[in-house]
Formats: sequence, structure tokens, C-alpha cells
Amino acid sequence: MTHSAVNPLYQRPRQPALAPQPAAMPKLCVRYLPIAESLPLADNVLAAICFGQDRPAPQSPECIRLPLEVLHGHGLREVWQGTGPVRGGHDGAIHYRADAHYLFGVIEVAERDFADISAATRAVYAEIMAFQRRSGKPQLLRLWNYFDSITDGSGDGERYKQFCVGRVQGLGEQPLDLMPAATAIGRCHGTGVLQVYWLAGQSAGTSIENPRQLSAYLYPRQYGPEPPRFARATLTAAAQLLISGTSSIVGHATHHGGQWRAQLRETLTNVAALLDAAKQICPTFSTSLGPQSLLKVYLRRASDIASVLLELNETITGDVPLLVLHADICRDDLMIEMECVQSGAASSAA
Repeated sequence: MTHSAVNPLYQRPRQPALAPQPAAMPKLCVRYLPIAESLPLADNVLAAICFGQDRPAPQSPECIRLPLEVLHGHGLREVWQGTGPVRGGHDGAIHYRADAHYLFGVIEVAERDFADISAATRAVYAEIMAFQRRSGKPQLLRLWNYFDSITDGSGDGERYKQFCVGRVQGLGEQPLDLMPAATAIGRCHGTGVLQVYWLAGQSAGTSIENPRQLSAYLYPRQYGPEPPRFARATLTAAAQLLISGTSSIVGHATHHGGQWRAQLRETLTNVAALLDAAKQICPTFSTSLGPQSLLKVYLRRASDIASVLLELNETITGDVPLLVLHADICRDDLMIEMECVQSGAASSAA
């Protein structure tokens, strides 16, 4: 769908009235684990994300290396565990691991092999979609996208805008109400690689939109030839909320441009709005951040880390597992972005 097809009076889709059925899919266990404690990994590990520029990823099939500098959470890996034995394999450029309910895939391509970031993204997403159709786990739930120099270029030639063009072309006719949650982040150090990894499942999740924001896929033309194509969050059939990369945006506009402290508070307000929206669908869902949450923060200026940690300690009550990475955000005036996995329920009924 292009911008010209959007009804300008249509602000956001109505949230579905039906709650996901937790019994249909088991919960994933998602944790930050010290590398020393997470080796050897259990045979039910779908993925273990390793962070940092200098530390090489262990040479094991479940490990994905994300070369972003760690500002807080040194020595941690992000470990996604299923509920049963996992099998691994590869399909073309895609490497994957899957259990009976979930699949974790990764694809990395060199941009030099394509005309531009748009062409690389189109090829990557077309390959992902073709693979998903034959995988037995056809429902995309969450994607992460990382590439260099995300805001380089001007006008419609900006790299993030061209990434969005390629993503729309590669996704094809993916229904808007089945858009997965997603993150798109720029690396501060060049690698020349477009890296995409994702979580998929047998059962579709419920796409969640933020009542404070215009749905990204309805953004006006000023944000590029094609709007970003993702949901603000996905509530899985196991009642786990996968929150997309979230920042200080209200409606479609950046608020508090260049002011990290005000942006951090606005971003947390947006995260809270998504937690509340999930509770409207699943009444037993917990809206409190705590040990059952997994929070990842992307920070534009590494020099802000000490102040950001102090602000987070003052703003968030409870012991929330936290990782902070040095990265570029998809708008020049955004200083901070965060994503979250919320796995807890307000009661044992969930």
C-alpha cells in the first residue's frame, strides 16, 4: 500500500477484541545471561545474541553476533529458549533453529553485492518471505534489522527511507493486521553488511498499535516513498508482548528533538501505552516493568550513558534486566530508542 491509498482520516486500526489463547503456544524463555553461565547452551536454545565489536561470537550454530558497542551489560548474551528440542539448518543464505512451535532465523548479506540498500533489503525480505512459506512456522512475530549509516543521504535517498522501500517490496502482500513488530537500527561502525534476524511461529500474534502514535505504515509522505512497515508491538499467542523499537514520537512527529532526557521519558510513556494496550486485549497481562521484562536501549551518544543509567534508575521501579548499546537511530533528531519483551502476567491465570 502506498501513501496515496491511505485515507488521511484513518488514524490507526482498531485493536482486536479477542485475546490470544495462551494454551496454543508455550511461552519462550528470554533472558540476558553472562556468557560464562550460558555455555554450554541447552539443547532448547533457539538463538543467543552476542554483542560487541571486539569479542568474537562463539562458533556454535545458535549464536548471532551483533557488532554494536555495549555501554551497559558487558559480557551478556540475549538467550531465547524454546520448550523442547531444537533442530537447526540452513536454506540458501538463511540459517535457522526451530522447535515444535517457534523458529529463529538470520540472514546477512554484503551490500556491495547489490545496487543499493533498497535492492539489498528487497532481496533479503523476499528470501525471508519465501522461506517462511515453506518453513512450517509461517507467522512472522518479530524482526530486527541492522545496517550501516542509517541516516546518510538526503531526501528520498536517505538510507533508512530506501531500506523502507526495499522492505515493502520484499514483504509483498503482507496484510497490515499481521505486520510483525520490528527494530531498524544503524551501526556506528561500518561493516558493509545488512543483517536481519527474526522470530516466527506456528500461530500468528496480535498486532498492537500505540494510541499515542500514528501507525508507522500510515506515516505521511514526508517520511519517504514508502512508510515503515511494522507493528508497534506483537502480542503472541502465549501472551508475551514483543515491543518494537520505540522512541520519542507522538503522532508521527519527533518530540523533544535532540534532548535525551525528555526523549527517554517520552519513550517510556510510549512503552507504557503499549503495555496498557496489551492489557486491553489480555486482561491478565502485567503492565509493570520488572524481572519478567527484558529491556534493550539504543543510545546515539555513548557519552550520555552514565546520565541515562541514573535517569533509568530514577524512572523505572523494580529490577529490570537492561542492556544498553551504542547505535544510530533512524531519525537524526532522535537520541534514544528502546525495545522490550514483556513475559509476565498479572496473575497465574495467564
